[in-house]
Amino acid sequence: MKPTIRDVARMAHVSISTVSRVMNAPNTVVESKRIRVMEAIQKLQYQPNAFARGLIYKKSFTLGLLIPDIENLYFAGVIRGMQDACISLGYSLMICNTDRDKERLLSYIDNFHEKQVDGIVLASDRLYPEYYDKLAGCSIPFVLVSSHSDEYEIPSVEIDDEAAAYDAVKFLIELGHREIGMIGFDHDNSVSGPPRYDGFVRALSESGLSHNKDKIRYANHRFEHAYQAAHELFHAHPELTAVFCVADEFAMGAISYLKDCNILVPGQVSVVGFDNLRMSSMFIPKLTTVAQPIYELGYRAAEKLHELLTTGTVATLRETMEHKLIVRESSRER
Repeated sequence: MKPTIRDVARMAHVSISTVSRVMNAPNTVVESKRIRVMEAIQKLQYQPNAFARGLIYKKSFTLGLLIPDIENLYFAGVIRGMQDACISLGYSLMICNTDRDKERLLSYIDNFHEKQVDGIVLASDRLYPEYYDKLAGCSIPFVLVSSHSDEYEIPSVEIDDEAAAYDAVKFLIELGHREIGMIGFDHDNSVSGPPRYDGFVRALSESGLSHNKDKIRYANHRFEHAYQAAHELFHAHPELTAVFCVADEFAMGAISYLKDCNILVPGQVSVVGFDNLRMSSMFIPKLTTVAQPIYELGYRAAEKLHELLTTGTVATLRETMEHKLIVRESSRER
């Protein structure tokens, strides 16, 4: 028979509630009792039953994470950060891939509710009214990562996408480029697409350069879409000497297209990406890119959700983390 919490209490000569406090709030128990309980746990090799623990505290000690594309390396970093934070904070993590499908996301919220998760992190997606209503209806606390909401008072953690895009394009201008294109996210399906577009426009405007919308093409989050967007962009504007891509995967797609056209990067065209994925330093040429603290965003999102669950509020509603421009081989002076 597996040892129970009652067996631990009997061996340590304490109450069951004392054993429970030692496991969950050890600093509230006097040292002599705490030592006896820990010795009993070790001798009996006792492992607390998660289901029973949940009944006692009315918590599952499980968090849910909703991501739009599990194949995207960006989310691998977010997941790793959140997973490590969950281990530190005493939670398990459940992950669901939504494929940017509204009905699927709503069904996953129902699934999380049935599994009695304590809270949810919603990554890189708009907080549509349907999502908010569903989460509020289920009374599930939640946090946004790599996103925010202007309509609702929801805790979030992200970078300043507009400022990050501005820095990337300003860098290209300082290198002497004047004909600069952009491969961006479709604004209708992206929370970061509009602010990164705004940063692109602001950098050009401040330098007295035109921001012809025809020098922008949009892609749907994948390498092959960016490859096609680059084809359309350079076919229409062969005079471009630089292109800002709102994701590293887009930058890789653009560079691959240019290589297939025998256009040198950075010899003839400079390319700047966004995210600083692990692959960005392995790609040839190594990508100049805007680095997001991807791991830290995931870690902080879990911490923020834990703060919300334990205190009912958060110290900072909309938290912004720092970005950094990483200069590598895919850019050069004009």
